[in-house]
Amino acid sequence: MQVKVIQMKQNSQMRFKFLCIMLFLIFGITSAHAQTAQQIAKKAFDSTVLLVMEDVNGQPLSLGSGFFVRDGEIASNLHVVEGAARGYAKLVGQKRKYDIEGITAVDPDRDLVILKISDSAAPILALGDSDTVQVGETIYAVGNPKGLEGTFSQGIVSSIRDAGSDKLLQITAAISPGSSGGPVLNEKGKVIGVSVATFRGGQNLNFAIPSIYLKSLLGKAGFLKPLTQTKPTKQRSILSDLGGKSTEAVVVENLVWDNKFFIGGDYSYTIKNKLREPVKGIVGILIFYDLKGNPIDFQMISYENIVPGGFGKRVNGRVDESVKRLSTRPRPGYDNSHDRPDKIEYRILFFDVVESDLGF
Repeated sequence: MQVKVIQMKQNSQMRFKFLCIMLFLIFGITSAHAQTAQQIAKKAFDSTVLLVMEDVNGQPLSLGSGFFVRDGEIASNLHVVEGAARGYAKLVGQKRKYDIEGITAVDPDRDLVILKISDSAAPILALGDSDTVQVGETIYAVGNPKGLEGTFSQGIVSSIRDAGSDKLLQITAAISPGSSGGPVLNEKGKVIGVSVATFRGGQNLNFAIPSIYLKSLLGKAGFLKPLTQTKPTKQRSILSDLGGKSTEAVVVENLVWDNKFFIGGDYSYTIKNKLREPVKGIVGILIFYDLKGNPIDFQMISYENIVPGGFGKRVNGRVDESVKRLSTRPRPGYDNSHDRPDKIEYRILFFDVVESDLGF
């Protein structure tokens, strides 16, 4: 009888151990696929880049983000690189710059592009299956909003939207100008989307292009084409009414010199807000050219006050007097039409849409 009791206890212990092993295997395998936010951030930073695009004169045109999807190839948004003559990529937290050799694939309807990068051995980010993404799923967005390298933000998939015959992932993870083209990752550290746009005037209304479209584009990559072959497009079906570059909605008009004195370096311009919502934190670059069309000076200008929707604001500034003399034809008289430089250009780089109590 005692032997039988001992045997029953041994059997119970064996069953308990077996159950523990099975539970460990089940939950161990599950946890092995999920990663901590810190692990995902570290892996993403090793593969995410800041993109700096320039015009034919080497002046900054736009900032954006991208990430390695194949050896020497980076995925990003088309609107980040279109219209640029050249550019470079810089890995988050590193100083080395990699020249962009050209484009191997482009999908203008979905605002996607694959860029070829010179001499880089950065690790790639694996693409996940965006078709299996569920509303409420935790995601992480990585990018360089307003040039702040290596910004990592957490959120959820708040909706999956129809955009014509395509889909868009609506997410709550923060996205700002400069985030465009950055990866959106799931809890396994796989890319399920590409950051593309923020709905103006809303809160946490951000969007990403599903990775299924990026997978398709990678399968169509072909011969290398120069950046100069990408021209701005007026309409992209996947973005619907969200718009492309934010600079299309806030512009600078009526840029003139002070017409009182030839030796003066004063200038003024009007910031025009074409949106219905007010904006602030407007940052732009003012470029001065000589009479031969060569850039000779520039100023980074920030205007922090609110410009109501549909309104304009006159802004004054001053540049070195020698710049004006090099930019202005020496003509007698004080007629304002004779007292302008041959070419001055102002480019809006980014701005913030705000909710205002001004009643506009």
